[in-house]
Formats: sequence, structure tokens, C-alpha cells
Amino acid sequence: MKLQKLLSYTRKAVDGFDMIQEGDRVVVGISGGKDSLALLYALSNLSKFYPKKFEVFAMTVDLGVGMDFSPVEKLCKELGVEYTLIKTDIFDIVFQERKESNPCSLCAKMRKGAFNEKMKELGYNKLAYGHHKDDVMETFLLSLIFEGRINTFSPVTYLDRMDVTLIRPMLYVSEHEVASFAKLMDLPVVKNMCPADGVTKRQYAKELLSQINKDHPGAKEKLFTAILNGNLQGWPRV
Repeated sequence: MKLQKLLSYTRKAVDGFDMIQEGDRVVVGISGGKDSLALLYALSNLSKFYPKKFEVFAMTVDLGVGMDFSPVEKLCKELGVEYTLIKTDIFDIVFQERKESNPCSLCAKMRKGAFNEKMKELGYNKLAYGHHKDDVMETFLLSLIFEGRINTFSPVTYLDRMDVTLIRPMLYVSEHEVASFAKLMDLPVVKNMCPADGVTKRQYAKELLSQINKDHPGAKEKLFTAILNGNLQGWPRV
């Protein structure tokens, strides 16, 4: 997928869900994966011509597991985006000290805490996540199967405790398209070194969604359309 198509999808979401206002200071949460790097590329380019003027920044929480984010820093310089790397000992606390049998929840809580604290310190009012179309559907399946609810995360979420608005501008971009863009642009993806990576319920949902679409071609698009039209909480009709 080329940059022009990524920008088209991103702007469709930004416009359709009123994600960005004049003067916003938007920080992209960079994990090092292809999704957040593609979002960084999209928003940094969108900010150059979007009618509502906004600034884009990037920030990463380093868990202390030995991941090298210097290629991400280099990309940010090339894009003209200010980059902040937050050093932490979260990995040691979760895996060495606490020896958590289910580490993901605590890790996520500590990571968000470190991120939010620095975000407010630097005066950012919008937080952008690189969740794509497949993430929307996978979260829907997780909620349905494990919580008994018809729900998924919303395009725009106001976090009142932090006075920050969370946006997800890549909702119309499929995971396949993100991977295609990452390959085309040779994005500096940082390998996830977390020992819990790939053994989560989300991975199960990803494989289940893939199998459903394999058995019934086109099922994914129908599911996404159902979510758009389903009057789910936080999902205004577009």
C-alpha cells in the first residue's frame, strides 16, 4: 500500500469521527511495531496539509527488556517529529520481582501510567494509537466470547482522569495493508522481545478471525460493516 492510500484512509477516519481539532498536540504511542510506525508516518504527513493545524509527536515506553529504539529515533528525525523515550524497569518488576503468571495486565497498567505521566508533563492533549481494522474486529470477538458483550473499542475516547482524548486514526486500514506499507517504506520495526508476545487471547482472536474469513471469504468485511452500523457505544454512524 502506498502512502497516498494510507493518508486517504487516515483522513477518512479523522474527518468521519472528528478526531482532530485546531491546535491539537497529538502524540503517537510508539511500540516499535509496524502499526504505530505506519500511524506516525500517516499523521506526520497529514499534519502538513490538513485544514485544522495540529502538531505530531512520538513517545515510547522502554520496558527495559533490551529493545533498541535508535532506528525509530532516526525515523522521527527524518519526519521532523520530536521523539521521547521513557526508560523504565517494568520488565524486571513484572517478570523478575513479581514473577507474574499473567503478566500482560500489570505490564500494560504500568506502561500506561509511565506514558500518561510524561504525556501530561509535555502538554499533549491527544493520544493516537495504531489500532487498525483487524484490531477492531478481534476486540469485538474477544468481548463477545470472553465477556458476553457486543462491544469493541471506540474511534474516539475521552479519558477524564487524564483529561486526554484517545484517537484511533487507522480504523479503516487492514493489517495486511499496514504490513504492505511497512514493507514498501522499509519501516524500522523493532522486534518485540517480551516473552509473553504471541501467546495471548488476542492472538487466539486473530487466528479465529483469519479462519472464519478463510472458510467464508468476505466475512471480515461484513463483520466490520456490522460494527460500523451496529450503534455500538462510542460508534456514531458515519
